[in-house]
Amino acid sequence: MRPLIACMALAAALVAAAPVHAQRMSLSDRVTALEARANDNQASIELLNQVNQLKAEVQALRSQVEELNHQMQRQQESGKAQYMDLDSRLNRLEGGEAAPVEAGVPSASVGATAPAVRDTPPAVYGDAGTLAMGADEQTAYDAAFDALKAGSYDDSANLFQAFLVEYPDGAYAPNALYWLGESYYVTRNYPLAMTQFQALLDRYPTHDKAPGALLKLGLSQYGLERVDEAEATLGTVTQRYPGTDAARTAADRLSAIQLNRLR
Repeated sequence: MRPLIACMALAAALVAAAPVHAQRMSLSDRVTALEARANDNQASIELLNQVNQLKAEVQALRSQVEELNHQMQRQQESGKAQYMDLDSRLNRLEGGEAAPVEAGVPSASVGATAPAVRDTPPAVYGDAGTLAMGADEQTAYDAAFDALKAGSYDDSANLFQAFLVEYPDGAYAPNALYWLGESYYVTRNYPLAMTQFQALLDRYPTHDKAPGALLKLGLSQYGLERVDEAEATLGTVTQRYPGTDAARTAADRLSAIQLNRLR
């Protein structure tokens, strides 16, 4: 009986002790959970700080981008203004408003209005009989040139063509070639214009119209959007005829082309 009673007492003691052990385990788990939660809160705070820092950096970058965009816009507006001013000055030069023709500058601009053209008569020397023989040539030339001044470009082209057929080697032939090319140029018939300007350069390379012919050859190439060729031709004008009005106009046009590439 005593052994049995002892066993029963031991079992009762174990049963009574079980809730205390279980309670201790529960408290331990709770402490662990609280510690884990505290760690999570610290991590959340650190993450929140990082997010706020990134937001501040993004805002700073946005401010920098806005400032760069503003600067770029101002530069574009400035470049456009420079281009428009330069293009306006070139149009005035091509229109004959700022330079005499005797230096070889072409004096007709592309447009619907008649160009302010001027011409220098060629020097013809000889006796009275020889000069009288050239009267018909001058009359034919003057008729073609008057049509050009009046803005009748189709008529001037036909008249200059007829003149060159009648007087292919006449004293006015170089001028006629130039103004025939100009008659085509002002109507944007660039291929035919180039043919006349090139013919003048081939036949009369030292004529006072040669610098203007080379300039207009380059401008015709640019009108056909053959930009690389145009730049090369305009560069040749500045090299071959330095100090002339044609060379200055070519240099200005080159600058305009370069500005236009940046737009």
